[in-house]
Amino acid sequence: PAYDLVGFYFANEAERTLHLKAFAGEPTDHTVIPFGKGICGQVAESNANFVVPDVKAQDNYIACSIYVKAEIVVPLFKDGKNIGQIDIDSHTPDPFSEADERFLEWVNEKVAEIL
Repeated sequence: PAYDLVGFYFANEAERTLHLKAFAGEPTDHTVIPFGKGICGQVAESNANFVVPDVKAQDNYIACSIYVKAEIVVPLFKDGKNIGQIDIDSHTPDPFSEADERFLEWVNEKVAEIL
């Protein structure tokens, strides 16, 4: 219920950009994100999960919709390399738990197996 937009961004290392390849939810203008920009871009550099309970509290945030209140981004690893990420936006404030992190890590493991 809290997963209002689910998207997979994949890295272009040469250009240091992320590219939205598959998503469910409202369309976004942010189909290409530079490394380091916004929550997704920060995860491309940190290789770590980033849970944002309140997007308004983040200085380095790219708004995909005025309705988004929270975001979780979990990196996608293939053969030990960060090749992209799953990005979840929520219209609900602070909806994500550690269980969501573990679930999304599991989803990414399964995605990596088929890539």
